Amino acid sequence: MSQWLDSLTGWLGANPQWLGLAIFLVACIECLAIAGVIVPGTVLLFAVGVLAGSGAFTLGETLLLGFMGGMLGDALSYGIGKYFHQNIRRLPLLRDHPEWVGSAETYFHRYGIASLLVGRFIGPLRPMLPMVAGMLDMPLPRFIAVSLVAGAGWSVAYLLPGWATGAAMRLPLPEGFWLDAGIIAGTLAVLVGLSLSSSLRDQRHGTRLIAALSLVALVALFLGWPYLHEFDQGVMTLVQEHRSQAVDSVMVVVTRLGDFNTQLFLGGLLTGLLLLARQWRHALFAGGALIGTALANGTLKWLFARARPEVLSDPLTTYSMPSGHSSASFAFFLVLAVLAGRSQPPRMRLTWVVLGVLPALSIALSRVYLGVHWPTDILAGALLACCVCAISLTAAQHRLTLSALPQRVWWLVLPACIAMLAFFALYALPDAVLRYQY
Repeated sequence: MSQWLDSLTGWLGANPQWLGLAIFLVACIECLAIAGVIVPGTVLLFAVGVLAGSGAFTLGETLLLGFMGGMLGDALSYGIGKYFHQNIRRLPLLRDHPEWVGSAETYFHRYGIASLLVGRFIGPLRPMLPMVAGMLDMPLPRFIAVSLVAGAGWSVAYLLPGWATGAAMRLPLPEGFWLDAGIIAGTLAVLVGLSLSSSLRDQRHGTRLIAALSLVALVALFLGWPYLHEFDQGVMTLVQEHRSQAVDSVMVVVTRLGDFNTQLFLGGLLTGLLLLARQWRHALFAGGALIGTALANGTLKWLFARARPEVLSDPLTTYSMPSGHSSASFAFFLVLAVLAGRSQPPRMRLTWVVLGVLPALSIALSRVYLGVHWPTDILAGALLACCVCAISLTAAQHRLTLSALPQRVWWLVLPACIAMLAFFALYALPDAVLRYQY
């Protein structure tokens, strides 16, 4: 396997004109029914991502090629399922491995649309779920809408690490960068692994464990950030090397969603609507998480007084650690995710958390892209939000578990929050572009 992979990457390195086609085809095969189960697509995607990041393609071009290839794989898989229906079980390989279809079908029946979103990131299920969706006659417009969202997140998750590695190997990064990156990645892996384990087992004190783990990691980050200077400098160098005017405007729109005024009005709107709907304990949780995160962030930022990166032409005067945009956005979207997952099985609760993390992570990363925060700043903000949200949820469920919000409340909350986010994202955009120019 390794010899074959080395031969392929060596040939693509010597013939870069075929690399774009290779990225497209590997992404397509990885998402194609049956083939995606057999072919080690994850390893191949990382390998071609490294080659692309070494200077052959920009990040946007790499992600677009992977996204389009994945969409083609999804479409072909859906078409196969739609054409064969239940007779698909008689196809070669599937006849000998009925568990491939069976597990995907069970997952689809249990979680519906959410299975296509989360299953996209689960190896054995990824290529089979679109086929099962076609087999079970899922409406095509609904499948396309879900596939577009899932495919966008999937291309970033599976191609960005390889591309960033290739770009990092090409640039003269500070000595000690990879050691720092390994320490951070290992710590996050332990934190996420223990949190997932406690959540899936539905342990009684799982929320308290998540709060404690987040707090320990946050304290360690505040004590150790001076020793992670090489990591911060390396990531900032890597990001600023690949900035472009075309992407700047998009990132400014994204970062506007985490501005103080945006999050202040958004948090007030969410809490107020919950109080208006007489969802007292849900409002207590939301208000406690959002206000607690804001107060803790301001206090920590004042105590540590860490200077911002010197990237902006007009540097901001406030201190940087932890990132207020990161903590506020993670707090808000985690609150929504927790409320959406009430009274649902552990896997569905995790599904909502994953969906909530995606927009928050986008806002946090936009701060690094714009040169306003160090990478450890946004990491500290995320850990702070996780800790305070877990503490607030523990307090709200001290005597009784939070129930699911009625559907009528969601029809009140979601449109109002989306409308406010859209307003603040577009309001005073020209001034924001000038503020974050480089």
